Amino acid sequence: MNQTKRIKAEILAVGCAMLDKGLVAGTWGNISSRIPGTELIAVTPSGKGYREITTADVVVVDAAGIIIEGIFKPSSELPLHMAIYRARPDIQAIIHTHSVFASACAVAHKGIPPIIEDLVQLSGGSVDVAAYALPGTDALAQNVVAALGKKNAVLMANHGVVGCGQSLAEGMLACELVEKAAQIFIYANQIGGAQALSDEDIEVMHKFYVEYYSKRQQGREV
Repeated sequence: MNQTKRIKAEILAVGCAMLDKGLVAGTWGNISSRIPGTELIAVTPSGKGYREITTADVVVVDAAGIIIEGIFKPSSELPLHMAIYRARPDIQAIIHTHSVFASACAVAHKGIPPIIEDLVQLSGGSVDVAAYALPGTDALAQNVVAALGKKNAVLMANHGVVGCGQSLAEGMLACELVEKAAQIFIYANQIGGAQALSDEDIEVMHKFYVEYYSKRQQGREV
């Protein structure tokens, strides 16, 4: 299987997993990945069910967002994905979800502070809220890039979550950890308030994740 087909198959698997885990409903949310060894991006088509599409339906665009493969329109959030890829050459995959607890924080315009170890290891700190703009707009894309910074997850005001990673699996993990942390944050605030980790501890844990633990997750012992 060549790289393009492999990435497309992984995107289909992630889409179904998002539904199974309750991170999206219906055809909402979107997924993309760089295709290794190229400047191309594979992205989910707009308005198509994750369980209904095939690898042939996954759209491939170039660095300018021009369609190279596929008969369907790419996700309406393509400008968001492309803006993140341009700003962050280190990011290989992007997943956008509408999970309940994280979306509750996004609706309240409340970022998730760095309160739980697994999330800060992957994300690199708090999960901040990008200022609101209409879906699919360049304004939203720029707001998200600004709020994301050098981290791997961000909330979109009144919208949902964006998780990023070195692979589709890591991007999915980011979305899952954000949802779990949002639930913990909401519950903790009902029993006295969540207490944030220190900047020093966050830096140590994130460095450990990047340099060691993420590689072990990929089966690369270090």
